[in-house]
Parts: sequence; structure tokens; C-alpha cells
Amino acid sequence: MRYKLTFVAGLAIGFVLGTRAGRERYEQLKKSARQISQNPAVRNAAESAAHNGREAAGKAFHAVSDKVGDRVPDSVADRVRSLRERGGGAEDDWGTTNT
Repeated sequence: MRYKLTFVAGLAIGFVLGTRAGRERYEQLKKSARQISQNPAVRNAAESAAHNGREAAGKAFHAVSDKVGDRVPDSVADRVRSLRERGGGAEDDWGTTNT
């Protein structure tokens, strides 16, 4: 019960402080977030992280498929194949390339 009261009190304080800050502060924060996301260094870091993640996923796929072999159900294998083919170097929703 104590945690519920603490949570509700935190919500109430956040609401009061948020309404006092107003729309102007919200717009300012939104503009700052947009500027950060459009920074070339941030975009390059995000693209690099995505690329490294795809490489790691590919290595994991090969390691698992070598050990599991033909024991993977066809439905799972088809799904993985379709996902790999779908990411054929096109841009994703974040504006990064799937290379």
C-alpha cells in the first residue's frame, strides 16, 4: 500500500509541476529532442548501432542454426528467411539503411 501511495503522490506532483511549466516548456523540450535526433553524429551513432546489431544477430543465427540443424520447424525457418530478405538494404522507418 505504501508503494501505491508513493506512486500516486509522484503522479500528482508531476501533474502539478507539468501544468505549471505549460505548453511553452513542452514545445521547447520537443524542439530540443528533434534537434538532437537530427544531429549527424547522433544519426551516425544510431546507424552504426543498428548495423552492429544486425551483424550480431546474423552471427547468432548462424551459430544457432549450426547447432540446431534441421530440428527447426519449417514455419520458423520460413519466417527468419522472410525477415532477412525484407531488410535488403532499404531505408527503415528511422531513416537508417539496413546494410
